[in-house]
Amino acid sequence: MSVFRSLLIIIVLIPGLIACSTGTNAGGAVEKVSPPALEIGTAVSTPPFSAIPDPVISPTSRSALTVTLPERSTKTATRTATITVTNTPVSALALTATVTSPTCMKQPGQIVKKNLPTDLLRSPLEYRVYLPPCYAEQTDRRYPVLYLFHGQGYTDDQWDRIGVDEKSDQLIAAGMIAPLIIVMPYDVSTAQPTETKFSQVIVEQLIPSIDQSYRTKPERHYRAVGGMSRGGGWAVHFGLMYWQLFGVLGAHSPAVFYSDGLRMNALLDALPRDESPRIYIDIGERDRPEILEVATWFEGLLDQKDIPHEWHLFSGYHAEAYWSTHLEQYLIWYTQGW
Repeated sequence: MSVFRSLLIIIVLIPGLIACSTGTNAGGAVEKVSPPALEIGTAVSTPPFSAIPDPVISPTSRSALTVTLPERSTKTATRTATITVTNTPVSALALTATVTSPTCMKQPGQIVKKNLPTDLLRSPLEYRVYLPPCYAEQTDRRYPVLYLFHGQGYTDDQWDRIGVDEKSDQLIAAGMIAPLIIVMPYDVSTAQPTETKFSQVIVEQLIPSIDQSYRTKPERHYRAVGGMSRGGGWAVHFGLMYWQLFGVLGAHSPAVFYSDGLRMNALLDALPRDESPRIYIDIGERDRPEILEVATWFEGLLDQKDIPHEWHLFSGYHAEAYWSTHLEQYLIWYTQGW
């Protein structure tokens, strides 16, 4: 009898022991216990910008700089920037086949070398002026003006050498851009804007002299500033510091100045959104790393502050061959609305 009772107790207890070992619930289903959820911490913010390395300063002074640039997402590099440009003729001459272009349009524009005496610099400011075809003949016509700055180590002939005058002649004759005047000043210094009075000479002396000496359209809408490398840094400087003077800003592989970089947030915050110049930035994907990094940072800051602009990351190096390849695109962009 005792043996029978012992067997009965074992038969009753076995299912409960099995249920405990397998984690079954009252209904017989196996309970799956999820691991504790991982706690997701707050994302670490990108480090604040402390200084932009100036690509034109000496290696000894560069080593003293502390550069902390925010990381950019991959979307910046892939946001290339291929723009389809519709080459719309700007004059009735190009639209009406029966109207013959003036004879002077068959002649090339003219490059004039000039200098501006000034007490603010050690020597007179040298510069070149491109005058478009028919400038001398069409004396009742006024023209927009594009100021182009060269790269460090070069002179006011750089834009001339890479063909800005020939390309302008070609596009004007084809009716693809409006005739314009191009001014190319010579920056002999390698200093920061805070260390030279070059910008003061441009703003206070050269621009008024050009408007007085040539038949320009002096309104801000018809005045543009652009440059390559260090000249691109000057374009950013003039376009943001003196936005009242320039309606268009083009920065080609821009070496943004260290002194401007330190106050860039303030410059952009002070820019009236309804009067911001049209801004264009381009650079080669194989440009010098420090310049590519700074240009990317500058474009990202414009994004962050919702300032309209065009950003182009093309194939190419920090070289004249790169800029000459894009001359047509530059000129068509500068002259939109002119």
